[in-house]
Amino acid sequence: MRVESNVIAPAGVTLGALGVLGFSFSLPATRLAVTGGLDPWFVAFGRAAVAGMLAIAYLAFVRAPLPTRDQVRRLLIVALGIVVGFPLFTSLALATQTSAHGAVVIAGLPMSTAVWAVVRAGERPRPAFWLASGVGFLAVLAFIATTGGISGGFGIADVFLLIGVALCGLGYAEGGALARDLGGARTVCWALVVSLPMTVPISLVTMNFSSASGTAWFGFAYVAVISMFLGFFAWYAGLARGGVAKVGQVQLAQPVLTLVWSAFLLAEPVGWTTIIAAIVVLTCVIWTQRSRSTDLITKR
Repeated sequence: MRVESNVIAPAGVTLGALGVLGFSFSLPATRLAVTGGLDPWFVAFGRAAVAGMLAIAYLAFVRAPLPTRDQVRRLLIVALGIVVGFPLFTSLALATQTSAHGAVVIAGLPMSTAVWAVVRAGERPRPAFWLASGVGFLAVLAFIATTGGISGGFGIADVFLLIGVALCGLGYAEGGALARDLGGARTVCWALVVSLPMTVPISLVTMNFSSASGTAWFGFAYVAVISMFLGFFAWYAGLARGGVAKVGQVQLAQPVLTLVWSAFLLAEPVGWTTIIAAIVVLTCVIWTQRSRSTDLITKR
């Protein structure tokens, strides 16, 4: 089945951009939480537990019907990526590494999402799409490398970040495809709810607030309410409307935004290089949107 995705892309891209804006502060907020006295395991699972409670309230308010057995199976895949995998491995990585360094590896997330979109969502991007996203990916890496984002050797934190990116791409692709049936808000909410039997017990076991600072709680509150909950309302709705692989490339702008937030919090200088790089990346994002890239193959 052929989908002229350029017809629906504008709304999808707008929603996706709102989600990326919310996600762009996730690494700095996680860094604040894990370096401010909260256990990385608590940050990862506690934020999902808090978001899960909010999800129950939302689903009850809208009187959402229960998902089918097949949808529950797919929701577990979504949860593996966005509820467990990415929060856990980024929390572990950022306990010893900076958010600016983390942005280097996170730059690969749009490509990860596109690859999983081929595997899980049945999308078949055209060569022009891969060229545009590849150029944007290299532009982000070049920017971070030239501004000092890459530091030190390849360590365990990088392994954690790579695993997180791979799992998050899977969660984005599966969730974006499932959102076509459930809607963006219900997709993330049900993923959080089916995860509660895991997230609540681990949160209780790892909770230790004796040395937690005010900034740690600010970071935790942000990743729980925005990164883990509200941000996905816009993100999955955007993926569903504009195509997983296509709208997923909007996230090429996230590493640049993350570095801006990191500079604001850590008083790192942000000059013309940042502005020029942002323009280049956004140009590549627009290029992907104009590539008319997505064919869908029905999977049942």
